[in-house]
Amino acid sequence: MISTWRKIPLWQKIIGGLILGLATGLVFGESAQTLKPIGTLFINLIKMLIVPLIFVTLVSGIVAMDDVSKMGRIGIKTFVLYLFTTAIAITIGLAIGIILEPGVGVDLSTATVITAKEAPSLVSTLLNIVTKNPFSSLANGNILQIIFFAIMVGISISLVGEKANPVKEFFIAFSEIMYKMTEIVMSLAPFGVFALMAWVSASYGLDVLLSLGKVIFGVYLGAILHILITMGGGLTLFAKLNPLKFFKGIISAQTVAFTTTSSSGTLAVTNQNVTENLGVSKPIASFVLPLGATINMDGTALYQGVCVIFIAQAFGIVLGMEQYLMIILTATLASIGTAGVPGAGLIMLSLVLTSVGLPIEGVAIIAGIDRILDMARTTVNVTGDAMVSVFIAKSENELDTNIYNGIQENSTLLKVPVS
Repeated sequence: MISTWRKIPLWQKIIGGLILGLATGLVFGESAQTLKPIGTLFINLIKMLIVPLIFVTLVSGIVAMDDVSKMGRIGIKTFVLYLFTTAIAITIGLAIGIILEPGVGVDLSTATVITAKEAPSLVSTLLNIVTKNPFSSLANGNILQIIFFAIMVGISISLVGEKANPVKEFFIAFSEIMYKMTEIVMSLAPFGVFALMAWVSASYGLDVLLSLGKVIFGVYLGAILHILITMGGGLTLFAKLNPLKFFKGIISAQTVAFTTTSSSGTLAVTNQNVTENLGVSKPIASFVLPLGATINMDGTALYQGVCVIFIAQAFGIVLGMEQYLMIILTATLASIGTAGVPGAGLIMLSLVLTSVGLPIEGVAIIAGIDRILDMARTTVNVTGDAMVSVFIAKSENELDTNIYNGIQENSTLLKVPVS
């Protein structure tokens, strides 16, 4: 029995847990909510990995490059790609909203006002990136500040040269330790995913899903289109890579993202997937992925598009081309400005609604299904992180195409078998 369990690929175990958890929640109803602590324990374990994993792997990724100018070049390409795909995502969301008309026939006149934490301005966010106390940033999990400090440490180690070799070797070894710890935690993923899905389906049931079915359908449709067309198409046209190999290689990360709704929480398995299954070099993955988990919000931007159209239609407000362009610009820039803020999806939605003069009261009804929508948008975010890491690795000649195409002998706990 145990030997059979070990032979099953992790991604199959995770998907099995997801399906079984969904069925358990629907069949047993509120009783299934008692499983939530198991899911919470799993989330706590992956959250335990976030801060040390981001800091250590980012530092080791930079020092492994041995070229500060190369790091700058990669950083610019990564930043531009993330913003570009975010702009495409919000456009897809708007188009789906216009076509599906999810708000037609919906009455939001009784919606109550929801108070969301005020989103910080872009200038404030940029200033706050420079931490006054790196130890406080590490303790509080301020990801942007941790990334900045890690970049500074990595650059400084590279500039010092030979004298810093002991520190350089320490971070490289520490990153390997974090990868192994990730494998241990991810071996528990099927059980955590099962418990989380049982709780979600027991808490929401089919009634809530059906009442706002068009919004949910629109967001999920947009997510699928963005993943297949923008990401898969981009890899095919510009990187000349088989997208099917890519999707097969990151299915574990996608499943974990879908159930945990945390890009940062999924970072560990995303890192393992792109390096072990897709052949991205560890320095590239260690640099690109932490940035993506913080500033790449393709899925959230797409969600903005569908929800903004839903709210406008529900309140009987007609939007013009000027307002559509403002929504695209605001959502794209806000993806950086609200990075790392709890409930970033609702905060961004409030910000976008305000930018075009739509009633912020509409956020209240969206908040009721936010968890369901968050599952789709986080999956898109994580897929985008992985896609950009592959793209950057290919452009820097640091992609092992033999691994990407499945021409390999080795296997790891997180590896997805490819034909």
